[in-house]
Amino acid sequence: MKPNIYSRNSIISQLKATSKWQVIVIGGGATGLGIALDSVTRGYKTLLLEQVDFAKGTSSRSTKLVHGGVRYLAQGDIGLVMEALYERGLLSKNAPHLVENRTFVIPNYRWYDGIYYTLGLKTYDLLAGKLSLGKSTRISKEDTLKRLPNLRTDGLQGGVIYKDGQFDDARLAINIAQTCIEKGATLLNHFKVTDLLENNDGHIAGVSATDAETGESYEIAADLVINATGVFADNILRMEDPDAKKTIVPSQGVHLVFDKSFLPGEDAIMIPKTEDGRVLFVIPWHNKVLVGTTDTNLESDSLEPQPLEKEVDFILNTFNNYNEKQATKADIKSIFAGLRPLAAPKDKSEKSKEISRSHKIIVSDSGLITITGGKWTTYRKMAEDTINKAIALGKLPKKECKTKDLKLHGASENYKKNGHLQFYGSDRNMIEELISEKPELGEKLDKRLPFVKAEVIWAVRYEMARTVEDVLARRVRALFLDAKAAIDMAPTVAHLIAGELGKDDAWEKEQIQIFTGMARRYSCS
Repeated sequence: MKPNIYSRNSIISQLKATSKWQVIVIGGGATGLGIALDSVTRGYKTLLLEQVDFAKGTSSRSTKLVHGGVRYLAQGDIGLVMEALYERGLLSKNAPHLVENRTFVIPNYRWYDGIYYTLGLKTYDLLAGKLSLGKSTRISKEDTLKRLPNLRTDGLQGGVIYKDGQFDDARLAINIAQTCIEKGATLLNHFKVTDLLENNDGHIAGVSATDAETGESYEIAADLVINATGVFADNILRMEDPDAKKTIVPSQGVHLVFDKSFLPGEDAIMIPKTEDGRVLFVIPWHNKVLVGTTDTNLESDSLEPQPLEKEVDFILNTFNNYNEKQATKADIKSIFAGLRPLAAPKDKSEKSKEISRSHKIIVSDSGLITITGGKWTTYRKMAEDTINKAIALGKLPKKECKTKDLKLHGASENYKKNGHLQFYGSDRNMIEELISEKPELGEKLDKRLPFVKAEVIWAVRYEMARTVEDVLARRVRALFLDAKAAIDMAPTVAHLIAGELGKDDAWEKEQIQIFTGMARRYSCS
């Protein structure tokens, strides 16, 4: 039998056997994972360290869109839109099991809305070129209501439809991590960087890090260290220089999740102008309805950002203005917040919705490379630009980028497009084999959600899950779909993980307590 390349013991042994790395990436979100994949596929000896879990922060808390950004088109940022649309097309080819082609409807309540949005979206289609997901078009009031039966009818003129991409962010992160490992990279979650190492001339020569599971500390040498920690980038920069200038403004985005009855059918809604000028999306997701997002500047970062009451009220009020079926706080199945790592404005008066979403690469005098900003859709391009910058600086030998046509783990054009296991792509067959070998693993973790016991076993063995939260928040999306159901699943999940990792009853109890305390914040009641 082949050794399991995803096992923690195997990965730790790689760390201990390597005296020096060419590239160390700090941060296991979209940006860090993308950089690790770009680096290892070019042939560089690559290590990635993540303090908690892959996609723990912002990268599991997005609006689940793979998109060019209709909003940025309205702001005139054509370059960013073109880049994102191109990357959307590549991602839909390289991860077809995760990226869905979704129809979005913009309801029109003024006679000229149809003309205005049709013209704008025709430009969106044109910019996508050969990688377009479909044409936008105007539709009648009757067709709009057929697609969106809960839509407010008073004053409705019709609608405009357009195509965009949708995905599961955390599952994409896990698939990128698996691809990195398959290509020869070493990735460790629950492994925190505590300091930067410098050589005699003041250049960064590696990192100090601690294994959160064992408490063991390591000093790890490298030719290049890349800071890809998102909203926590300044924390790493301050390890290098305690007086480092602020580079990040965290902007909070909140999402509410409701039962599917609030949005029957398969089409999504894009509300283009809210009372404060933002865009709001109402999207079918895992047989629930995701509504968001907000854009609130914060002063500090957090691993578990908390929604503000005014943000929840804003989403509820805006959604109810467009929906005949009125939602209340009691209807919220889950509520989650994420922090966008926006590049800090030069002028303190700038609002978050006006701060650049494009990425920025910063090179410190010490040789540390930091990448900030960006979004999920352009993660691959951000990674390419970062490694290219390192090559231009002479930090790495020149090698060409290989990720443009690289299929990600699980990618298959022939996967079964039914049931929640479809998002595992080519892994689905092996999960079903686990169930056929042990039928009890086919039992649901909770009747309110489709997830089964076999997925927990799979997550621990092959997806590097180490805790109840790792499984219920990011390997299966229970916490983000129904917080109360996730809390009720926790004891079963803890027991299954303990069996796989050889943990005792005390570990199970501690895991249940930790997860329950955290998960209660995802519920309004």
